[in-house]
Amino acid sequence: MSARTDRPDRRSGAGPAAAAEGPRPRLVLASASPRRRDLLAQVGLRPDLVEPADVDESARPGELPRALVERLALAKARAVAGRHAASYVLAADTVVACGRRILPKPTDVAAARACLALLSGRRHRVHTAIAVVAPGGRERLRLVTSLVRFKRLAPAETEAYLASGEWRDKAGGYAIQGRAGGFVIDLSGSCSNVVGLPLYEARALLGGLGYPVEAALADERDG
Repeated sequence: MSARTDRPDRRSGAGPAAAAEGPRPRLVLASASPRRRDLLAQVGLRPDLVEPADVDESARPGELPRALVERLALAKARAVAGRHAASYVLAADTVVACGRRILPKPTDVAAARACLALLSGRRHRVHTAIAVVAPGGRERLRLVTSLVRFKRLAPAETEAYLASGEWRDKAGGYAIQGRAGGFVIDLSGSCSNVVGLPLYEARALLGGLGYPVEAALADERDG
């Protein structure tokens, strides 16, 4: 199950900009996640600069998972775009949710164990919002949701995964591209979304705002 939400440009002068002739414009990734950087590289999009945004990622009281990721992705993109007005700035935020409950990025074994216990044998949703701010302040925001079902985890499986340390700083306490991929019975929607960045949507947003995504891929092939 995949849900996508498009938002129109929020400032004056909205609408896709044609890619200008000349040097390729700069792309700035407003994220410290090496996973997002690697995912972009898979489709020939190598950021010229990686600059994480300093944004409080705490959920507001009563804030739902989808609203949280949309708010944070846009806040991150705007925060970095303020220092790079002539660049394309891409930011994203991902959460794992069981119903309305937002699972944390565990920092200790106890929290990771609690996440795995909640995910064991049931379905959950992974929400990622992508925000792009283009030169001139034009903005786009899109939400992508994937549905994931875990097998029922045996105690030994849980303890082995915890011992691996792979859960650290991962939304929901797992990385689908690692050992936890063996826990997934079913995935509906974008797999790259579950890793941390839905690639189709990232390319579509950048291209819609005038970033030369095809030229960047050609440069990657030629290099």
